[in-house]
Amino acid sequence: MYSKRKIVHIDMDAFFASIEQKDTPAFKGKPLIVGGKPQSRGVVAACSYEARRFGVHSAMPSSKAARLCPQAIFTRPRMDRYREISSEVMAIFLRYTPLVEPLSLDEAFLDVTTNRQNHPSATILAERIRSQIYQELQLTASAGVSFNKFLAKVASDFNKPDGVTTIPPGKAIDFLSALPIRKFFGVGKVTEKKMLSLGIRTGHDLRQLEEENLIFHFGKIGSFLYNIVRGIDDRPVEPARTRKSIGSETTFSHDTDDSNEIDSILTHLAEQIGHSLKKKQTGGYTLTLKVRYHDFTTITRSRTVRTPIYSSAGILSLLPELIAATNAGTQKVRLLGLSISKLIADKNAPYQLLLPFMRQDRQ
Repeated sequence: MYSKRKIVHIDMDAFFASIEQKDTPAFKGKPLIVGGKPQSRGVVAACSYEARRFGVHSAMPSSKAARLCPQAIFTRPRMDRYREISSEVMAIFLRYTPLVEPLSLDEAFLDVTTNRQNHPSATILAERIRSQIYQELQLTASAGVSFNKFLAKVASDFNKPDGVTTIPPGKAIDFLSALPIRKFFGVGKVTEKKMLSLGIRTGHDLRQLEEENLIFHFGKIGSFLYNIVRGIDDRPVEPARTRKSIGSETTFSHDTDDSNEIDSILTHLAEQIGHSLKKKQTGGYTLTLKVRYHDFTTITRSRTVRTPIYSSAGILSLLPELIAATNAGTQKVRLLGLSISKLIADKNAPYQLLLPFMRQDRQ
């Protein structure tokens, strides 16, 4: 019934914060917050497990994090350092298989059905990978092993930090049946609330509904939910392709219509992208703002300019216009994202300069 693929999902544990603790021994064992200073309008980019025990989480305003954990140490993000370590982690993955699909700097899918170690056990391979990451980089990672991407990703979160969970075909249905509905991909607070109102609390409850019924209540995600609760997920592991855009996004732990919080998060995202543009010595002509509202409605607003955008300052100068074209700040949002596309291959390549008749408001 199920595919014979062997998929591993590796997720680094508290990646940014762990790197800071590794590089600065004084930070080890302390509640550490990577992000803006408490007195600024910044947000938490990442935090150590010691800080998480106080309720601190990513995308939270730094001022709130400081109130929850007064003894926390704050440090600014060092994106170049995180990318450097991420490259080393990905290089370890590639020792095992060419089929590596990075999802972000700190996580990736690996298809080890056929692998460079010629080893039949995906679980043993996952343990070897985690061991090599620790030996070479002094960082821990969690892993999920199964026969499809959804189960592997859920499994990697099941025994964090520094653990491995394997879901073989024979245990998939039992695992999915007991899984709380909020753990299913695409089920946020709004969808969870609606499901609970329909008596859907676990995977077992979800499997009782016909596909047509799920589509009726939840739209196109209904088909996806119908399949994954039955252990069906045929999505392939796709190695990284040529980059067509540079972007960053964050999903909030709570829906918000607070304009200050939204502005802070967008500023943080702009700074991240600015670092990436500088690192890659590139720029782009199109800025896109992505907004997902509390009801999962997702919109994008784009602006294309004649001169390439090379920095966070260039992004921030265009943001007010894009934000004004959305309901962010009046309608609650659960996700914000920014991306630069139409990238130029070479920062030194020629491009059209603004001439006197090319007024800014016509761009």
